[in-house]
Amino acid sequence: MAFISYAQNFEDLTLWRSLQLFGPGYYIDVGANHPTHDSVTRALYERGWRGINIEPVAAYYQALAAERIDDINLCMAVGAREELLTLHEIADTGLSTLDTAVAEQNRRAGMQVTPYQVPVRRLADICAEHLAEDRPLHFLKIDVEGFEMQVLEGMDFQRWRPWIVLLESPFNRIPEWEPLLLDAGYQFVQFDAINRFYVAREHAGLAVPLSMPPNILDGFQVTRSHFLMRDQPDNDALLRQLEDARQRAERAERELALLRGSRRWKLAGTLARFAGR
Repeated sequence: MAFISYAQNFEDLTLWRSLQLFGPGYYIDVGANHPTHDSVTRALYERGWRGINIEPVAAYYQALAAERIDDINLCMAVGAREELLTLHEIADTGLSTLDTAVAEQNRRAGMQVTPYQVPVRRLADICAEHLAEDRPLHFLKIDVEGFEMQVLEGMDFQRWRPWIVLLESPFNRIPEWEPLLLDAGYQFVQFDAINRFYVAREHAGLAVPLSMPPNILDGFQVTRSHFLMRDQPDNDALLRQLEDARQRAERAERELALLRGSRRWKLAGTLARFAGR
């Protein structure tokens, strides 16, 4: 069974290559967004992995609750402390944020930003509530549009040790929050142009498969909803259309043959009548 990648930059493939021998495992997805489109966890969920999806945008949370019935789905944001904060929602995108500066940039770029308050909890408290201490946490994914520092500040990395941590960080520079992970015993492994990957020192052996880019040896396919495929022809649909056309042509040939046979029969009857005279 070929691995089907749903994530925008094949992050799921990188994680699968590194962790497939240890699963089905467990994950936490902070800023989960849609349960399928550009999802880092969908492919692993299909292979029996389970986890916690945290998403403050109600529409995406409802989709997660409907599609990920075996996951824990939480409609909230994550930060350094428990409080209410203003979420700046940009509908139908992954750009909603708690960071006011990022929200203002999006507003100046012409995006419609809708602010409203959402509950915020510490990631350490969420882990304490939903995770058994002896359960391995295989990876933590964070995609929060500029709010990464606050999320990390609210996590207890001594008590809860995800094997791999990946954060969306699309700028080719060392982010201000990286020392929090390094001080917690995590090693930087790779920057894939969108995300930064880290591995816990006690699982340093995962750095090798984690550092390799997706390649032809992975034997993977891209889901039809991936942006790389959206302008490509649907070969299955084309084959169905060709089969429909072939069947219509065969029916037309049979009807034509019947019609020709009927005309020949009528012509033969007419000739016979004339001959009888």
